[in-house]
Amino acid sequence: MKRVPPLTVPLATGALIAAGLLAGGLLTVPATAAASGPTIAKEPFGALPDGTKIDRYTLGSGHGMKVRILTYGGIVQSLDVPDRHGRSGDVALGFRTLDGYLSDTYKDANPYFGALIGRYGNRIGGAQFTLDGKTYKVPANDGENSLHGGTTGFDKRVWTAQPVKGGDTVSLRLSYVSPDGEEGYPGTLRTTVTYTVTRGNDLRIRYQATTDKPTVVNLTNHTYFNLAGEGSGEVYGHKVQINASRYTPVDSTLIPTGQLATVHGTPLDFTRPHTIGERVRQGDQQMVYGRGYDHNFVLDGTGMKLAARVTEPTTGRVMEIRTDQPGLQFYSGNFLDGRLVGTGGTMYRQGDGFAMETQHFPDSPNKPQFPSTTLRPGQTYDSTSVYSFSTS
Repeated sequence: MKRVPPLTVPLATGALIAAGLLAGGLLTVPATAAASGPTIAKEPFGALPDGTKIDRYTLGSGHGMKVRILTYGGIVQSLDVPDRHGRSGDVALGFRTLDGYLSDTYKDANPYFGALIGRYGNRIGGAQFTLDGKTYKVPANDGENSLHGGTTGFDKRVWTAQPVKGGDTVSLRLSYVSPDGEEGYPGTLRTTVTYTVTRGNDLRIRYQATTDKPTVVNLTNHTYFNLAGEGSGEVYGHKVQINASRYTPVDSTLIPTGQLATVHGTPLDFTRPHTIGERVRQGDQQMVYGRGYDHNFVLDGTGMKLAARVTEPTTGRVMEIRTDQPGLQFYSGNFLDGRLVGTGGTMYRQGDGFAMETQHFPDSPNKPQFPSTTLRPGQTYDSTSVYSFSTS
């Protein structure tokens, strides 16, 4: 039977209003009752103070998964996936309105909920690096260090969006051109990030970038997860396994020392499953520095590989992460302090979400022994990470 594509129509009066469907202004309706393929729809999501309009795209798998993505910051605003009983729930921390992402409430501790991170994800020590004999200074927005691309990183930029439909997938292709010198980084960087949702409830993120001058690049996504449901409380009961026998120890400012240390015998050993809360308050010096988990794990293997598996016992939700990146930053939401009210109307407190950021290692531009993050003209940065959702 030939699959008929979904029909996207504006809300109207009468029966559609009575149905109470999608008050934001657009309605996605399967053209036939049998249609259950992936869908994509667009709706307005407010405007920036300068009047720039922001849109929200909803990508649906047709099998219970829906991802809502903003053109502001490429933010994953919400992520609905089914539990073991087929009930869908939002498992990503975020804000209900655009104002939440623009608020000054967290200016001293930006959570980066769901955002695309660049030009350089994670930290650069001393807010500077040397490339080809020249030193570049970037904004110090995390004490004396630079974090997640600087003061106005990719998480605060407006991206150009292009929906793409395939046979068993839907995608949102986001593009942004970062001019030479933006946030202190050399070269004009042309970046494309493609979010793809599949029938099998996978969220695939492909990062691509080119430059006209030598530069450094480390792109990632900063979604916070709570597989029991956004706003349901702490994630310490989630069981985590990370495919990494080593990690990069940090100093008191969370900059790697340059060592690749074994996880064996430390609270960072997730080679076998452990709950997040089992050892998060141990007095190990690394845990004290991070106020919990905020560490880069050196993934075992090369190429596309299983990086981590997380299970939540009460809902049965399972998330598996595969990536071609060499590292994974595991962050246990240590700096959430109750000031932020999330999508569901509850405040977020310490440990109410966790992030797993696929990446090259922090401070790689200053650590020649780490895998290189240098991108040169004629080269293409091209990396893919896949978040797969299922139940147990």
